[in-house]
Amino acid sequence: MRRYKVSIIGAGMVGSTTAQCIVQKDLADVILLDKKEEVAKGKALDIWEASPLNGFQGVIKGTTDYTLTAYSDIAVITAGVPRKPGMTREELLGINGDIVVSVAKEIIKHSPEAIIIVVTNPVDALTYAACKALDLPRTRIMGMSGMLDSSRLRSFIAMELGISPQNVTAMVIGAHTEKYMMPLLRLANINGVPVSKLLQKDKLEEIAKRTRLAGAEIVSLLQVGSAYYAPAMAIAEMVEAILRDERVIMPCSVCLEGEYGLNDCALCVPVILGKEGVEKIIELDLTPEEMKQMQEGAKAIKEMIGCMKI
Repeated sequence: MRRYKVSIIGAGMVGSTTAQCIVQKDLADVILLDKKEEVAKGKALDIWEASPLNGFQGVIKGTTDYTLTAYSDIAVITAGVPRKPGMTREELLGINGDIVVSVAKEIIKHSPEAIIIVVTNPVDALTYAACKALDLPRTRIMGMSGMLDSSRLRSFIAMELGISPQNVTAMVIGAHTEKYMMPLLRLANINGVPVSKLLQKDKLEEIAKRTRLAGAEIVSLLQVGSAYYAPAMAIAEMVEAILRDERVIMPCSVCLEGEYGLNDCALCVPVILGKEGVEKIIELDLTPEEMKQMQEGAKAIKEMIGCMKI
C-alpha cells in the first residue's frame, strides 16, 4: 500500500516543526523544501535520526528540488517572511504574495491532485490568491488560521478555569486579523456547560482580547521570530483529518461563494475536512453584530486582495 506524501514548502521553524509533528504521528512521508538546501537537509536529517525513538516508518528528505515533491497528497506552504515585532499582517502582504503564488504553481505542476494548505500570512488574502492563481476547486485550497486561533482560545479558557483544555469546546472564525477575528464565546462550553455560566463577562472579554493578540504576544516575548509550536500542531491536525478522512469540523480559511452572504474573499469558517479537502462549509446562525463583523472582516481582506496582482 502506498504511503501518503506531504510536502512542506519552507523549512523555517513552522515548516520544520510541522514536519516533526507529522513524522511523530507517522502520517506520511515528508519532503521539506527550502531555498536554503543545507537548512532543509539538516532539519530533515535531524528529524529522521529520531525515527527509532518515535516509531516513524516512512521517509523524510530535505531539498530545493520541486521534482521530489511529485505526487504529494498534501502540500503545506509556510514559505515567506516571518512577522516581526510591530509588523501588522497586512504589511506582510506585499512581501509574501508573490512567494505563495509561485510556490503554489510549482506544487500543482508536480502534484496536480494535491490539496494545499496555506500558512503564510496574511493567510486569508494569500489563500484567495492561491485559489485564483491556480484556478482549482476551492475545496482543495485552504488556509490554516482558525485551528490555531481556536486552540489559543481554548487554552486561555482552560488556563482561567484550571481545567483540561480537552474539556473546552470553542471556535474562532472571521478574518485572521487582530481587529476582525471573532472568538465565538457565546457558543463556547465546558463539556456542554456554557462558559458564560462559569466566567464573568469582563473575564470573557479579556480572554477574547488575548486571543486576538495572541500572535503579537508571542512575537513580543520572543523578540526574534514568531510562534511555531502551536501553528505546527494545528497544521498537523488538519493534515491528519484529510489523510485519514476523519470528516471532522475544523475552522479554516476558505474562498466563499455566497456563504454568509460573502463573495470574492477568503475567511475562516467552520468546515468539514476529509479526504477531498473541504467537503462542506458550515453556515452558523450568527447574530447581527457577528454578521456585521464578518462583513467588515471580508471588506478588509478584499482591500488586501486588491493590492495583489492576481
